[in-house]
Amino acid sequence: MKLWVLRHGEAEQRANTDPQRRLTDHGREQVLRSAARLLGQPLQAIIASPYVRAQQTAALVHDTLGFAQPVITVPWLTPESDVRQVISELERLGLEHVLLVSHQPLVGALVGMLEHGHLQQPVPMTTASLAALEGEWPLAGLMTMCALTRPD
Repeated sequence: MKLWVLRHGEAEQRANTDPQRRLTDHGREQVLRSAARLLGQPLQAIIASPYVRAQQTAALVHDTLGFAQPVITVPWLTPESDVRQVISELERLGLEHVLLVSHQPLVGALVGMLEHGHLQQPVPMTTASLAALEGEWPLAGLMTMCALTRPD
């Protein structure tokens, strides 16, 4: 399995609610730089948080790649989601090449859990950071981080 984990681009500081925060112009530029790293990758699905900034990030990646399938929106990719639930959902999907678009602290905790097998070493992921992991299954401690790129 190859899993890419993308943190949304830079978002505006304030909105009526956190889920409504939108990408800034700089955030859109960041996402486009990260999306370029996915060109030619055999993605089967783009799965995103329902928050506006993650939806905008996923849409930019989708359009940049000319991805044929629609973005899948799930409630288990919000900032405070449970890492173990995310891993369980990935196992249930049974896909080989997946991009997740989400938020901190979830993305750092998820990448750390998949690589190290525990939550004590979250990976620092700035806005629009893209982590690439490989492994037989999306299980705690059984995936290897192949790359971590930051757009800035």
